[in-house]
Amino acid sequence: MRQNLIRKFIFLILAILTNSVSAEIYTGYDQQGKPYYSDQAQTGAKLLALKPAGYTWHTVKHVYDGDTIKLSSGLKVRLAGINTPEIETRYQTQERGGKEAKIALTRWLEGQQVRMEMDVEKKDKYGRTLAHLFTRDQQHLNLELVKKGLAIVNLHPPNLRYQQKLLKAQQEAELEQLGLWNYPEYQPKNIDTLTLAPKRGWQRLLGTVNKIRVQRKFVYLELSEQVDMRIAKQNLDLFPALQEYIGQPIEIRGWSSRRKDHYSILIRHPSAIKTLQGKALP
Repeated sequence: MRQNLIRKFIFLILAILTNSVSAEIYTGYDQQGKPYYSDQAQTGAKLLALKPAGYTWHTVKHVYDGDTIKLSSGLKVRLAGINTPEIETRYQTQERGGKEAKIALTRWLEGQQVRMEMDVEKKDKYGRTLAHLFTRDQQHLNLELVKKGLAIVNLHPPNLRYQQKLLKAQQEAELEQLGLWNYPEYQPKNIDTLTLAPKRGWQRLLGTVNKIRVQRKFVYLELSEQVDMRIAKQNLDLFPALQEYIGQPIEIRGWSSRRKDHYSILIRHPSAIKTLQGKALP
């Protein structure tokens, strides 16, 4: 019987660790005086101090910018769920805050090894590995960049791991006006600025949804004759009823693309749309 109990305990541990590296396991005695193990706390239960097994630690060889690194194995890793401003290269101009994000990430990684946690999709369209990075001193680097206002949350379904923690950290950084939330370059601007002086990169735009247009792959929320947002139909389940946006002043966060004299902003997750109830647009 003791062997059966041990086997059950080992099975429980493996099952929990498979689903969550941060699971907590409790132990105690039931009404018959038999020991039990569970991931649910009960009266009189004690928390077991267990360390998840199987971590692979990696050495970082190079930091490209605030959200991309290279491991000593040669693997190029893109930090999942976030985006930092671009740094100066021969292919692109520098964006405000990009240098600061790279410096911070480099400092946090100094003398550290990292472990990776992947999500549903393991690679981005450029072939980079998508991962959440953790150091040996328990820093979640994706989250730390958002907390300091050095990165914005950029969720790409189906990769939604840690979305609640990331969005909460972003909300707090925005309220405290940390980092890029305090820079003039990233303050909300009316959608008319797209047509007057097109700006590349991530931005915050103010507008009101006038109507909804449905096509084969996308649903379009029209803000003006020249500007719209588009949402892939496969992601609609993540959003509230789109009719709720009509007539509401909103802030849109993302990147715009241009086709002739028309601008469109791809919205992958509802966190990129902030409803401004009770507020008048400038």
